[in-house]
Parts: sequence; C-alpha cells; structure tokens
Amino acid sequence: MDPEAERGPKMTRLKYILICAALAVGSASASDRERKIVARQDPEYPALAEKMNIHGTVKLKIWIAPDGAVRRLEYIGGHPVLAESALKAVKMWKYQPAVQESTAVVELKF
Repeated sequence: MDPEAERGPKMTRLKYILICAALAVGSASASDRERKIVARQDPEYPALAEKMNIHGTVKLKIWIAPDGAVRRLEYIGGHPVLAESALKAVKMWKYQPAVQESTAVVELKF
C-alpha cells in the first residue's frame, strides 16, 4: 500500500497549507523589493551636456532605508557628464516605508 494513502487526507491538506504559506512568504518579500516612489525629483539637464549635445541613459544602483530615504547611491553606467545630475536628483527621492532596507536599479533618460 502507498505510504501517502495510509496517512490520509490530513497529510495532503498539511502539505497544501505549507506550500501556500511558502508561496505567500516568497511573494511578500518580492513585493518589498519593488517599493514605490512617493516623491521623485527629476534631474536637471547639465549645461555642459546641452552644449556638447549629449543624451543618453544613466544607470544607478540605490540602497533604500526602511524609512524610504535613499541611503546610498552607486553609479553603474551612462555618460559621466550626466551622472552627477542623476545622482543629485535620485538622492532626494523618497520611497514607501518597508520593514527592511532594499536595493533597486534605476535608469534616468536625458
């Protein structure tokens, strides 16, 4: 006889509950990583970039504190002339509060 069948429907129900609980925990932590922006400052287009006709995208990695403030920034890529303006703007962004610190990668187009 099958050992699963001997344990009966209670064991099957318990497995189902445990699987659902594991999925719920996984989806909660995934939504925590995708925090929404509550206040966003657009970057200024630098005068030098305008003079040199520089356009493009700046990519930044940001660390968001539990209170929603941007705690740390890291320049990943994009034109260096545009980077400072992007860093200044994103430093002023505010995200929804969360239980723990999270990170995000953002791209700003100039």
